[in-house]
Amino acid sequence: MKVAILETGRPPGALAEEFGDYPAMFADLLGPEFEIERFGAAAGQLPDEPAAHAAYLITGSPAGVYDPLPWIEPLCDFIRSAQKSKMVGVCFGHQIMADALGGRVEKSDKGWGAGLHEYDIVRREGWMDGDEAIAVPASHQDQVVIQPPATDVIAASDFTPFAGLAWTDRPAISFQFHPEFSPAFAKALIEQRYDIVPDPDTAIASLGAPNDNARVGGWIRRFLQA
Repeated sequence: MKVAILETGRPPGALAEEFGDYPAMFADLLGPEFEIERFGAAAGQLPDEPAAHAAYLITGSPAGVYDPLPWIEPLCDFIRSAQKSKMVGVCFGHQIMADALGGRVEKSDKGWGAGLHEYDIVRREGWMDGDEAIAVPASHQDQVVIQPPATDVIAASDFTPFAGLAWTDRPAISFQFHPEFSPAFAKALIEQRYDIVPDPDTAIASLGAPNDNARVGGWIRRFLQA
C-alpha cells in the first residue's frame, strides 16, 4: 500500500543523521508492506490533488498550528479537502488535523510533556487490539484543548485529555504521542531540550520501561489497510 507522508518538521541538530528523519521512522514503524512517498509540507510541497493518494500521514513538527508560517493554512486547506483519503496525524499532525477540522490547539499551561506517558483507552475502535492502557513516548507543549466535532476520544490521560481521536465523518485518526520514536531517539531529543523540559532526568529514565510503540504501529497498519 502507498502512503503519502506529509513532512512538517525535522529532528533537531544532528539527530536526523543518527536516527533518520520522521518519514524514515514511520516507514520503520509501518513495515515493508507500505510504500512511502514524501512531501515536504513545511517547504510548501503538497500533492496536487487530495484524491491522488489513498492515505496520508502527517508528522510531528517544532512548529505550532497557530504560528504565522506560510505553509500552515495551505496544509489546513488540504486536510479539509482530503475527505475520502485515509489520514493519520501524529503530534503536530494530530494538532493540525484537530485545528483544521473545528477543534482548538494551544500551548498548554501544563507545560512540557516528555518521556514515556501512559494513556487509557477510553473507546476501542475496530482496528485496535484491546482496551489495555498504553505507554508511548511523548514530546509536546501544545495540546488539543477543544475537541473537534465529529470525533470520538479513543485515548486520554490526565495530562492529555484528547490524546487520541477517531473521526466519525471521514476515515481519519490522530495521536498526540509518538509511536515512531525509539527510546534512544526520545532520550536524545530530551537531551537536546535539557534546559527547558521539566525534570529531564526523570523523563529520560522513564524511557527505559517497556513501551507499546509496536502495538500502536499495528493499530495504524490495520486502520490503513482496512
